[in-house]
Amino acid sequence: MTPHSSRRRFVDLSITLCNDVVSDPPFLKPEITYQTHAETVGELDMFFPGVTAEDTPDGAGFAAAEWVRLTTHNGTHLDAPYHYHPTMDAKDGEPKRAITIDEVPLEWCFQPGVKLDFRHFPDGYVVTARDVEDELARIGHDLQPLDIVLVNTAAGKALGEPNYVNRGCGMGYEATMYLTERGVRVTGTDAWSWDAPFSYTAEKVKETGDTSLIWEGHKAGRDIGYCHLEKLHNLEVLPGHGFTVSCFPHKIKGASAGWTRAVAIFED
Repeated sequence: MTPHSSRRRFVDLSITLCNDVVSDPPFLKPEITYQTHAETVGELDMFFPGVTAEDTPDGAGFAAAEWVRLTTHNGTHLDAPYHYHPTMDAKDGEPKRAITIDEVPLEWCFQPGVKLDFRHFPDGYVVTARDVEDELARIGHDLQPLDIVLVNTAAGKALGEPNYVNRGCGMGYEATMYLTERGVRVTGTDAWSWDAPFSYTAEKVKETGDTSLIWEGHKAGRDIGYCHLEKLHNLEVLPGHGFTVSCFPHKIKGASAGWTRAVAIFED
């Protein structure tokens, strides 16, 4: 009997956290300070008084290290329902307290993936439920509970460009509810936000006075609690389905989000 063999292939869906690539508005950008092995010798002396760089192997010093200043929404991250609103699941009756990132069920974060290709939609376009339904039909996939649905937008190729935060389409309330009503609990986008860029929404609010348009996709979490990934990468190389997504968030007590190394896994 020939033993069964398979080859597992990984596709990195995360951006690289760094100082010199535009991935956030200026006031939210991360700051990374790097320390070389030689620069931490003073810290070594705190543990082993009197030891100098010359006493270390090859005289190289102690340990390379970094200091990082960032928010939980820098880099590729998973938003918890608490980020959108204090409560969730109002559609089921009495609203519940929105869960924080340390309370997100782990089973939500390791499930079959689905990719919706919306790169053809213009920047600022608000995706509808019909758009989602049409794309699912095009790729031949029937949504299953806990599928992780990733949205490929024009922002994916704009990472690092000065206007990155204003690129890509966004998911509206009805599109988000279309997914969550079918049991989806984790979604994702390669744009800066799950919703359309604020610059476009601000124009619509100014014209109509309708403030319910602000963050309508996020705020869908009031009715059905869900998580979404933001600032994904490499979605262009994914098929419509046939892979698994792993996106476990960092466990930060009471937080609205957690950083993740999101990965697509293929069993070839």
